[in-house]
This record gives sequence, structure tokens and C-alpha cells, in this order.
Amino acid sequence: MTVTLADVAARARVSPATVSRVLNGNYPVAASTRERVLRAVDDLDYVLNGPASSLAAATSDLVGILVNDIADPFFGIMAGAAQTQIGGPGDGSGRAGGEKLAVICNTGGSPERELTYLTLLQRQRAAAVVLTGGAIEDPDHQAAMAAKLAKLADAGTRIVFCGRPPLPEGDALVAALAFDNRGGGRRLTEHLISLGHRRIGYVAGPPERTTTRHRLEGHREALRGAGLDTAPEDEERLTVHGPYDRRSGYEATLDILRREPGITAVVAANDTVALGACAAVRDRGLRIPQDISVAGFDDLPFSVDAVPALTTVRLPLFEAGARAGRLAMGKENPPPGGIATIAAELMIRGSTAPPRVG
Repeated sequence: MTVTLADVAARARVSPATVSRVLNGNYPVAASTRERVLRAVDDLDYVLNGPASSLAAATSDLVGILVNDIADPFFGIMAGAAQTQIGGPGDGSGRAGGEKLAVICNTGGSPERELTYLTLLQRQRAAAVVLTGGAIEDPDHQAAMAAKLAKLADAGTRIVFCGRPPLPEGDALVAALAFDNRGGGRRLTEHLISLGHRRIGYVAGPPERTTTRHRLEGHREALRGAGLDTAPEDEERLTVHGPYDRRSGYEATLDILRREPGITAVVAANDTVALGACAAVRDRGLRIPQDISVAGFDDLPFSVDAVPALTTVRLPLFEAGARAGRLAMGKENPPPGGIATIAAELMIRGSTAPPRVG
């Protein structure tokens, strides 16, 4: 059933004219009234121009790309690559040659903002939505996401996940391109173990993120496979969670070194975190890799230029982003079953070496 402006007005206990003023932003409205109207709009999933069924069923020339932080190269590379397929030369099938307008939506990692952007894109009848990066593992948020994406899909919006696993429930996706974070994490730690490292610190990302969990699970699978399984309290001493930024890597590594001065290697949740870890190691008067080996994840552009160059796991960020853009535009057929796992490649460089003996 189509939600009308009158329905929103009734829910917010205001006149339809007030709802129109709030949505159009062309007339001052009291803050409390505006908040009631916007809450009613969200609760009812009201789409602008909803009474016109022909409009509600149509899609616009807009494509939304959701990222956690556009300043983070991990997201910037994927978003830029997707945009080359969305905003570049089209196939001549529509206005301006079939191109779409790509809009980057920076969520800041906020689940509420993620849902808000999806609501805004629904109101604009977006042709497609590309969601990048790891998902938040909160059942309530996942249920809200599944419901929101289903409404978008019902209205004709293509939904593509890039670097993100599919939701536990919900079949609204065109495709999910998921990185093999678990396999990459396992191979990275297996490399360190093969060099002779036995006490390895781990600087993890935020605990509620799928990316964090999968990379940490791969790390611990490698430890168990080598017979280095540790007690839960030991794992806690060797693992510190934090944001995916340099400061977190620095502070967490100092913390691990204080707790466990006998470690010979540090694995970081990503390359940016690894830079902070390297700085912490040096500030403790230790050398990389002679005293402490350091490894990252993602193979961001600066990794090879670090001193020494950073051992890391390469994710094909540009290739994945471009593929997501093609899927969003309908230029490429979805993978079988709608899900594709993208391999991760171990890049061995100078920041890791056998531990010093004696």
C-alpha cells in the first residue's frame, strides 16, 4: 500500500502543509515539529511523490555509494573505481548516454546514518546502491537493513555489496562481492609462524565489524593449526581492539608490548593500523624486523613505500569496486548465487623476518 503525505501528517499529528514544508525546507518549522515529521517519514518509509505510482515505480539517474570514511584509502579506492563504471561513458541506452550520477554517502561507521542514507536514496528513487566495507554484526541493525534494502529492491533499485558479506537474512541483493578476509588473515599468520614466530600480538579492528571478526578468526585458525592454541585469557593479553586508524595501532601496540614484552611480531588489522604499530615499536627503541616483525592487511598504496616495506595481504580494491559499479549499472551479470568471494594475496616484504635468537 502506498504511503501518502496525509498518512505522514496523521502520524506526526500535523497538517499535510506542515509535512510539505519540512520535506521541501522552504519554510521555517519548529525543531520539535520537524523532528516529529521526520520520525513519521522514517517510520512509514514515505517516499517523496509516493502518491504518483508511476513515479514511485521509476528510478532516477542517481546511484548511492555508501562508505565508512571516504578519507580512508580502503573506501576511497573502491568508491572511485565504482564511479568509473557509473559515471563514465554509457551504452547509449538512456539520457546522456546511459551514465548515472554517483553520490558518495559517508556514514562515519554509524549504523543509524547508514539507514538514514538508505532512506534518503529510497526517496530519490535511486537506480542503484553500492554498500562497501564490513557490516555491523548487530541483529537489530541487520534486520533493519534487510527490511530497508527489500523496500529499495521492490522499487527497482539494484543493491550491490562490495567488500561486504551478504546479510544473514534477506534476498534483495543483485550481488555481494565478499573479500576472503578469513583466508588472508590465516595465510598472513602462517607466514609469520613459518619464520619461527610463536608469540604474536594482534591489533584488531572494532569488535562489532564482520571484517574484524573474519580477519581475527583467520589469525587464530593459523595459530591452532600450528599447535599454538592459547587459553582465552592469553588471547586477551595478545589482542587489542580499536578503530581502523593509525592512533589505534600505536596505542594498542604499546599496550601489547607492556603486557607481553616477549612477543616477536605484531599483526595489524589493516595497513593504516600497521603504520601506528611501526611507530610504537620504534618509540620503544626496537627495530623492524630485527626485533619485532610487523604486518598489515589491504595492501594500500603506501604499504610498499613504508620503511621497511610492509608485509601485508593484498585485496583487489579497485577491481572489486569497478565490478560493483558494473553490477550496479547492469553491465555485468551477477555471479552464480549472487555471491562471489574475492581472493586475498599475501605480499611478503621487508617488515617481517625470522625472530632474533638470543
